Amino acid sequence: MYSGYESSPTATPSRSSSTSTHSHHSSSGWNGYRGSPTQGDVPTAVHTLLASTKKLQAILEEWSVGRADETEVSDVYVQIGTEFNTIITAFAYHQIDLSDIHSVPHEMRDVLERCLAEEPAPETLAQFMPELKAILIKLLRGLHTRQETWQARTSIPSNRSSPRNSR
Repeated sequence: MYSGYESSPTATPSRSSSTSTHSHHSSSGWNGYRGSPTQGDVPTAVHTLLASTKKLQAILEEWSVGRADETEVSDVYVQIGTEFNTIITAFAYHQIDLSDIHSVPHEMRDVLERCLAEEPAPETLAQFMPELKAILIKLLRGLHTRQETWQARTSIPSNRSSPRNSR
């Protein structure tokens, strides 16, 4: 059976990351997932992760104009990591492998570290946002390609869904 997301990219992006960029022993890491109230709830997990990716883009906009700091960006990144693990676990519950997107958190961290190492400015964000958006698109496409499989595995034929009984 699929064992879920094994890697532990626990370093959070920061301007002082040159000394701790590759630490894998942080207590705020990716393996903090403890399970959701409804294990295997793919729609909720996907919705929550997508909301957090939008939050990341918004906090980066705020950072670029000096209204947010690196810690706030890092906090959203850690939140995305936790939600990413929730996604992996939810799909694994239905025996759906997502190994092709396991690199997304690492790729995202790399871009964020490089971005936050620069001075906050709209130009800085404009330089790194295309790469970040490409990573987010990779994530979205990876999830979208599993949608049909998930729906097929979770659909239960029911008379309630027929047009005659919907009145």
